[in-house]
Amino acid sequence: MNLACNRFSVSGELVELDSLRYTPAGVERIALKIRHASTQLEAGIARQVQCDIPSLALGAAAQQASSLQLGQRVKAEGFLAQRSLRITQLVLHIDNITLE
Repeated sequence: MNLACNRFSVSGELVELDSLRYTPAGVERIALKIRHASTQLEAGIARQVQCDIPSLALGAAAQQASSLQLGQRVKAEGFLAQRSLRITQLVLHIDNITLE
């Protein structure tokens, strides 16, 4: 098993939150979107950054996310993976999400 570094942490506003569902194996699953906005330094210059991050939470993280409400500020931690074998869009797979 290759455990190369793939950790991602982001804070932002919860702008989309699907209802809690279950996989065929019975694991909780919830899709959500986090809108991040900040100022970052790039080459010594301040840059305004804004992006919407499609995210997915399974198991205990899905239970955490299902209790949240749109508009709340959250911090999410997890790893990045492509949406599917054919769709290369990146998705944040959340293993921990908390209110900021």
